Amino acid sequence: MPCLQSALFNPQLETPLNASDPAVEGGALHQASLVAIADAVAGGRLTAVEVTRHMLERIAARDGTHRAWVRVLDDSALRSAAALDAIARDNGPMGPLHGVPVALKDLIDLAGVPSTVGGIVHGDRIPDHDAHVVRRLKAAGAVILGKVKLTEGAFSGHHPDVEPPLNPWSPEHWTGVSSSGSGVATAARMCFGALGTDTGGSIRFPCAANGLVGIKPSYGRVSRFGAFPLAESMDHVGPMARSVADAARMLTVISGFDEQDPTSLTTTGDDFEAGLGAPVTGLRIGIDRGWIERSAEPSVVAAVEEAAASWSSLGAELVEVELPDAEALISGWVFSCGVEAAIAHGDTFPARRADYGPVLAALLDLGLRTTGIRYAALERAREHYRRGLDRVFGGVDAILTPAMPFPVPSLERMERRPEPGANDAVTFTAPFDYSGHPTVNLPVGLDADGLPRSVQLVGPHLGESILLRLAAALEREWGPLSAPPGI
Repeated sequence: MPCLQSALFNPQLETPLNASDPAVEGGALHQASLVAIADAVAGGRLTAVEVTRHMLERIAARDGTHRAWVRVLDDSALRSAAALDAIARDNGPMGPLHGVPVALKDLIDLAGVPSTVGGIVHGDRIPDHDAHVVRRLKAAGAVILGKVKLTEGAFSGHHPDVEPPLNPWSPEHWTGVSSSGSGVATAARMCFGALGTDTGGSIRFPCAANGLVGIKPSYGRVSRFGAFPLAESMDHVGPMARSVADAARMLTVISGFDEQDPTSLTTTGDDFEAGLGAPVTGLRIGIDRGWIERSAEPSVVAAVEEAAASWSSLGAELVEVELPDAEALISGWVFSCGVEAAIAHGDTFPARRADYGPVLAALLDLGLRTTGIRYAALERAREHYRRGLDRVFGGVDAILTPAMPFPVPSLERMERRPEPGANDAVTFTAPFDYSGHPTVNLPVGLDADGLPRSVQLVGPHLGESILLRLAAALEREWGPLSAPPGI
């Protein structure tokens, strides 16, 4: 666990978090950063109960508009906050998230609380244990506010019985999937951060659409135990937050070996905040302009080039690279995902087909039809791609790409897309779920329609610290994205 930053000053805020801070003094606690809230509680200028009550009142006032929450745990959240305040009064140990209210994607197990997995099939399953990441959040002092929505089974469509969340930047535009509720709740200031999962872009899409920072960690760095799978060989659990420092602190907390996850890595604990203020001079950023220009719309290419120019002005070196061909993985992702999802849902599909929504049911049908030969060929393509990408990282520290091939799309545009065969959306995301390399995506201002723009950094295996160092430098240059209008 990292050492807490000074309770008197947090470089992520425009002003020190003290009695004159308008976010505190004016009662707008929800506008402060996760790190600032943790530091204020640690410094005794806020209590966990104050912050938790404020956020619960905000959820009650705002979620009728944004529709992000499945279940708000008012009583247990306030009990947890009171217990944390008692620890503080007794000068007991305080973790790096002490008193900070956060949200869980509703496929991450919380003991005694149903996990709907975005549908109705699993709505009556009540786990008797916490997911590994939940145990780590609690140990760090986080207050679990409740569970937020996701698309059914963490695929691409909300179940017909679920009211989808609405993007706080524009209700006519996509929230990103599958961690839709995690993105909306965090951007709408109804929590200070949330956990999401990513199999084909499900952290990165909602972060891009809602103007957040998202981390898809190296495969195995964060335990998947207690998170219902979509496709186990590509599933990643990671943080979604409003700033680089907030996301870095959450990643530090949830990372670590877990013997209950057979793919968990035996890495030592890392403090991902430690190097955020370091210069980026001399770091080498690879960019495959040919792939980007062929695959992304012009406004997205322009955002990438603006970010590249900013990193260059900060002293990083831009290097032209050619990434290995990912077309087989981009077009084949839905088949790999379908096969593994069919395994995950084997107990309930097709036996309870009528309880499934049409989008997830189509994926599971596809998985059941996919041949072993096709799946094996994609596994071979995965290994070739991973090795090719590792070779590229022999000459660069990070790779810059878009997060999505198009600007934040309208709901109408996404509804016109065929399911489950619309593979262009995962162009810049699925290859790195296959390969397991870490990614960080972050906002880079707003587009002409007033919607967030986003770019993605990809790193070598276990290279999160350098990605976050680069992201923090760009965030200092551009400034953290402000709240959506009216939030």
